[in-house]
Amino acid sequence: MTTRNATRSRRKLGARATPYVFAFYMSAIMALLMCFVITAATAGVDAHYLSKVLKAYQLAMPVAFACVLVVRPIVLKLVAWTVHPGH
Repeated sequence: MTTRNATRSRRKLGARATPYVFAFYMSAIMALLMCFVITAATAGVDAHYLSKVLKAYQLAMPVAFACVLVVRPIVLKLVAWTVHPGH
């Protein structure tokens, strides 16, 4: 293993962090997209649009992260009930 690869692997989190990293990225992206859409729909797009989106995102992101963590086990069960396992 080269020094560069060793350094890169030390910066990565362990596999046990996967559900939390997934929840973080999923909630960050979805909350931001929803803030863009909902802010445009409710307040319109004006000169202060981006600041309104970011203000909404400050609340939405932590809430979305907590929700993804709570809902994830339920979604996994629903998927298992809905999708045939691979052969």
